[in-house]
Amino acid sequence: MRIGSAARYGFVFICLCVLAGPALAAGAYTTVPQGGTVFIGEQGLDITSALGSDSTIGWWASGAAIATSSPDSQMPVTTPSNFYISPSAFGQYTGNWYRINSQGKPDGVAFVVADPSLAVRIIDTTVSIDMTNKWIPRGDQAAFQIDTNLNQLFTRGSSSTEGIDLYVQAPSGGVYSALLDSSGVAHPLSNLIVSSPSYQTPWSWDTGNSQYVTGTYTIWAKCDINGMYDNYGTTGKTISQQVTVLDQEQNPLISANGPATVTTTQSNAIQTSTTQNTPLPTTLPTTIVTTPVTVITTTTVTTPVTSVATTSAPVETTTPKASGFGTILTVVSIVTISLLGFCRRH
Repeated sequence: MRIGSAARYGFVFICLCVLAGPALAAGAYTTVPQGGTVFIGEQGLDITSALGSDSTIGWWASGAAIATSSPDSQMPVTTPSNFYISPSAFGQYTGNWYRINSQGKPDGVAFVVADPSLAVRIIDTTVSIDMTNKWIPRGDQAAFQIDTNLNQLFTRGSSSTEGIDLYVQAPSGGVYSALLDSSGVAHPLSNLIVSSPSYQTPWSWDTGNSQYVTGTYTIWAKCDINGMYDNYGTTGKTISQQVTVLDQEQNPLISANGPATVTTTQSNAIQTSTTQNTPLPTTLPTTIVTTPVTVITTTTVTTPVTSVATTSAPVETTTPKASGFGTILTVVSIVTISLLGFCRRH
């Protein structure tokens, strides 16, 4: 039975893929030099160069006499080309791990185990202010800062397919794979090569672009290089805490509190102005006392006197004067009548 040429080529292709599988699986950052830094959770590491001719590694606590004491933790390395920094074996033993020779003595540092850390911030590059968990004026440019010790991992090699991934979630819940800058150029958010402990993206997100709606955006970062996140998916370690930024034109604090302060100020001013206009008739008693002759012209003067008497004591002094004067009028009337009668008789 003959096999067709297409089938033969297909069979050869499958064989090549199977043979190349282990090589393709190896990442760009797996080879660890002697004295290099490795991170808890990494797998598939090649620590052959780090071990040299030795096949055992050991760890001493800080301050221990390494040259004269036994290691606090020790383990054999059977497959240095496929080594795993497991959280259970190395989680409590960060720092220098030493080669141990056949005599059981330290033979130099093999590698340094570090606990990964990962955080992200949003920087308003228009005004150079950290806007993490705050409000950013719509139209400002925003860069992303990744604070991490994983930058040491990128000194082992280079790759365009492996790096730290950045996630930006829209208010609607969708996650962007790229963001536009002010020139309309799209910048991918995956496989970022973080080259420093406080790495900032060399481009900025144009928050005013019409593609981005007003609202709150959620941002986080993740590192799964060499299976780190799968093996050690702890927040703050291989995945950052989620942070937010509110993208809108108006500061929410100003719109919430502004009108209330204006209303309070105006109401206080009205209250103080009305209470100062009440005192009025302090001159009425003086007109009555200084011109007692005017009392003869009308008897209605006594009416306001009684109402004013409750507020001013001097008004009461006019009452005895009115009764004495009435007696005089009576006497004068009697005398006048007598004179008229006398004149009629004569």
